[in-house]
Amino acid sequence: MIRDVGTIKGIYRYPVKSMQGESLQSAALGWHGIPGDRRFAFRRLDDAGGFPWLYAGRFPGLLRYKPLTREVDGEPVATHVVTPSGAALELDSEELRQELSAAFKGDVSVFRLKHGMFDEAMLSLINLATIDEIGRRSGNDLDPRRFRPNILVEATSSEPFQEDAWIGKAIAFGRGSDTPAMTSMLRDERCSMINFDPETAASSPEILKAAVKANTNCAGLYGATLRTGTISVGDVVSVIDI
Repeated sequence: MIRDVGTIKGIYRYPVKSMQGESLQSAALGWHGIPGDRRFAFRRLDDAGGFPWLYAGRFPGLLRYKPLTREVDGEPVATHVVTPSGAALELDSEELRQELSAAFKGDVSVFRLKHGMFDEAMLSLINLATIDEIGRRSGNDLDPRRFRPNILVEATSSEPFQEDAWIGKAIAFGRGSDTPAMTSMLRDERCSMINFDPETAASSPEILKAAVKANTNCAGLYGATLRTGTISVGDVVSVIDI
């Protein structure tokens, strides 16, 4: 069974893990997610654990750094970063490394990951009604970028957390039998990242608390590409039983 559930409201990629993202009108949906998404990350050199990456939960100020990309061999690649002071520094420069190390109070170094650095899966999706419900419960007007989705859906139904019912199904974008599509694998369990304002990095702990109470700390879903193609803002979003 195929049923339309809404339209694509926004498309985002994050060239450097935990730094600011880019809003796109269209994007390729490839086998490794959206090209250019989380292909770079800064590693904490003094951390020998299984998750050594520098992320906003440990260093919220990272959200105030804005990567700049250019096309290299047909793929968007982050080359520079605009710092909170307004300086545009090369991503692999010693100057940027030293600035982040000093701000974090620990040595870091940039790494490029061919297929990206993802927490759970290569694609993330959330419904705007879910964000609005968490905002209502927390008393905040929430910017969707707090949730760092790749795909933001505006559902025809105002029901929040309806994405939970899409787990185990295919999600298609656009009309036709060969349109781009993703699998929906698991719910997105949230962390303190959603507390931080995407522009100022100011913290509002009541947001995560609201997500915990509203839906056992889950908002949105993770998935992987099922069919490649181009997705665009305004495309119809359909859920397909598989």
